[in-house]
Amino acid sequence: MTRIKNWSISILLAGAMLFGLQCYSSTSSLKFAQVSDVHYYTGQNNTTYKMIAESPKLLDDAIDQINSTPNVSFVMFTGDQIDKPFEKELSAFLPHTEKINVPWYFAFGNHDTMVGGYLNPSVYMQLVNKYNKNYKFEKSYYSFVPQKGYKVIVLDTIIRDRLTSNGRMGDEQLKWLDNELANSKKDTVLIFMHVPVIEPYNSPNHRLTDADKMEEILSKYKNPIGVFQGHYHGAKITQKDNILYVSCPALVSYPNAFRMVTVSNYRNKVVFNIENKETRLTNIQKLAKILVFGTTVYTGEEKDQNATITIKK
Repeated sequence: MTRIKNWSISILLAGAMLFGLQCYSSTSSLKFAQVSDVHYYTGQNNTTYKMIAESPKLLDDAIDQINSTPNVSFVMFTGDQIDKPFEKELSAFLPHTEKINVPWYFAFGNHDTMVGGYLNPSVYMQLVNKYNKNYKFEKSYYSFVPQKGYKVIVLDTIIRDRLTSNGRMGDEQLKWLDNELANSKKDTVLIFMHVPVIEPYNSPNHRLTDADKMEEILSKYKNPIGVFQGHYHGAKITQKDNILYVSCPALVSYPNAFRMVTVSNYRNKVVFNIENKETRLTNIQKLAKILVFGTTVYTGEEKDQNATITIKK
């Protein structure tokens, strides 16, 4: 009887330990790189605060850092891959992406396509597919599952019926987003877009005109949602309940940085570890710093650069 009693206690203890591990141990982890506002340019001159003449070097350095980082699942470019909306610019940018060791994806930026011109979303996506066989989406907004428990949603926030730096989702895409979220209530959702929902700083000529409608949709869902944004060239991290808004600095302008993000999915919480990764081309960065009016507008505070944020399920 004593032996049976001891075995019973051992089984109960093992069960309790297993339950504890399920509660506090990570069940899955996903790491990705967010690279925004590369503004790739084949010309020789920098303009205003953008180091566009140095963009090929900056891009190669970021890719090299990403390739040397273990366990990266994918790379996401969040808009303005090129500075001028011409086929020759995109055709010059794309060979650099062949060096990336993991799948890569992109969201459209306002510099990527031309109003009424040849380089429209359809042509752009066809060119991308020649260099990126992993990219087989038919629309400029799309979704995919990088691994179980995660859903990636890529949005198109670009206005193409006039020349503007503002963005818009539009009713059709908002309805599609609502449906995607409704079908992903048990997942950790990662949304990528160029024009931000939450501005890192005030700029009426760059904001998303129907941001309130998108926020209304997002607020309906209580699972962890990370929204990764570009466009403003500034770093900012804002949490609103279960939703995390992360604005990425630009690769082309000071601080010449990108994001490395690790998302750890636990039984009762999701932890976002966000790192700011500066390029190693310090001479370019020093010149870029001179060209900006106020550095903290773009770097954000320390809490906007590197952060570990927990969202309860």
